Amino acid sequence: MPPTDPKNPPSSDHPLPLSIESWLVAAGRPHQPGEPLNVPLTPASNFHLGEARVYARTDATPGWEALEEILGGLEDSQSLTFASGMAAIAAIFDQLPANAAIALPDDCYQGVVQLAEAGQARHRWTIQRIPLSDTARWIQSASAADLLWLESPSNPLLQVADLDRICAAPRNPGAILAVDNTFATPLNQRPLDLGANISIQSATKFIGGHSDLLLGVVTARDPQLIAAIRASRDLTGAIPGTLEVFLATRGLRTLALRLERAQSNAQALAERLAAHPQVTLTRYPGLPTHPTYQAARRQLKNFGTIVSFDVAGDAATADRVTAALRLIQTATSLGSVESTIERRARIPGQQHLPPSMLRLSVGIEALEDLWADLDHALRAAAG
Repeated sequence: MPPTDPKNPPSSDHPLPLSIESWLVAAGRPHQPGEPLNVPLTPASNFHLGEARVYARTDATPGWEALEEILGGLEDSQSLTFASGMAAIAAIFDQLPANAAIALPDDCYQGVVQLAEAGQARHRWTIQRIPLSDTARWIQSASAADLLWLESPSNPLLQVADLDRICAAPRNPGAILAVDNTFATPLNQRPLDLGANISIQSATKFIGGHSDLLLGVVTARDPQLIAAIRASRDLTGAIPGTLEVFLATRGLRTLALRLERAQSNAQALAERLAAHPQVTLTRYPGLPTHPTYQAARRQLKNFGTIVSFDVAGDAATADRVTAALRLIQTATSLGSVESTIERRARIPGQQHLPPSMLRLSVGIEALEDLWADLDHALRAAAG
């Protein structure tokens, strides 16, 4: 049985109530004498007939089931894993009726925007873009939209939506309110507790945590909704790989520790960047100067590991910063043990972002080493 309280979740596998930190370590393991502590890799596409498990695409493998037990338990729900975060997102969009109305944030992961715009171009649905901070418009759209897609904190401007009020607003019958919870993870925020229908994560990021896999996860409490999304996964074959779920399960065991260290680093770096002479603006939900700081304090247990900041100068100056870094890696993903950085406006479709903005995913390295690298790069780029 999954945990029901993020601070003290019980488990039928253990006689004592477990914290989330213990659940991450203990859940999803074999329990019979003589069995291994970890669920072994099962590199099989099919199984001997006569039992419930027949074919891996539709009947899963023990590795999927173990990972989905842990992830579902984190939100007192049921989770389904997918080949990637975008595969999981596509399965949600697949639930929409013809001529559906979709509400998307103005600051949103580019892959979601591209998927939505491609469907709109084929006349499958219409899109409305709403500033994440405009709670009144989100509440108004809830009565008409078939899909409300929220991302909180958002990528890469780190805005925090007022999920309490938006999720509580009356919705169009049959509408889906989905929250991309990748940046927060269930350790910092549980959208389903607030009234969302779906919580989604790119497990490529914090869940895996080591930049070595692609994986997505959808979590929901409505059995019919879970069944419909599972049917989409089965039909499209958007299933997770055997090795990927094994690595994700192993990575998930240390999620609490990794987050604790990385979030501590991120808070300190954000405060120092905010005071740096070569930085004009620092965005981090844990800074009192952040425009959605009050919502972040109210809704998030901790403020995450992502910091974005604008370098004094232009795009070329920001590129010189990334080129001068030695410890922090220039890469496009995030949420892993190593710190990574990227100038997001270089990506097609992201031109609405400040050209000198850098998104920093803070890892678990020593704080002073990270700061020395950043400070040196910023000063070197300024000439």
